[in-house]
Amino acid sequence: MVSRSAYRTLHVMMLASAALIVWVIPARSNPPLNDYPTAARVTYVQDCMGRNRGGLADLYKCSCVIDWLAQHLTYDQFVEASTFAHYSALPGEGGGIFRDTAHAKDSAKLFRNLEAAAYHACGLKQPPS
Repeated sequence: MVSRSAYRTLHVMMLASAALIVWVIPARSNPPLNDYPTAARVTYVQDCMGRNRGGLADLYKCSCVIDWLAQHLTYDQFVEASTFAHYSALPGEGGGIFRDTAHAKDSAKLFRNLEAAAYHACGLKQPPS
């Protein structure tokens, strides 16, 4: 027969174990709503730094820009809008899909406006047209 104190000791040990597990294993926080793939963030920051002076300060400022964009666009929206914005200057018939439709014009304009606002908010000169 097990004594009452043995049950009490077992109960206290179980509670202590549960408390330790809760304390040691951090709660999983929800990922950011519009988390971009790391490669996309790195590519954007490198391109941004190349367009600016490229110093350490620009690393932080360009990182700020992509974070700001991620707060305003889902990754799919970012990819689409930035693609239209970057390729809208392609000459000839091949570039027409990126500049001639209303959707292409709206997407490119949206990206340029958001990027300009992000540059301003993060302390960079305006992005090139």
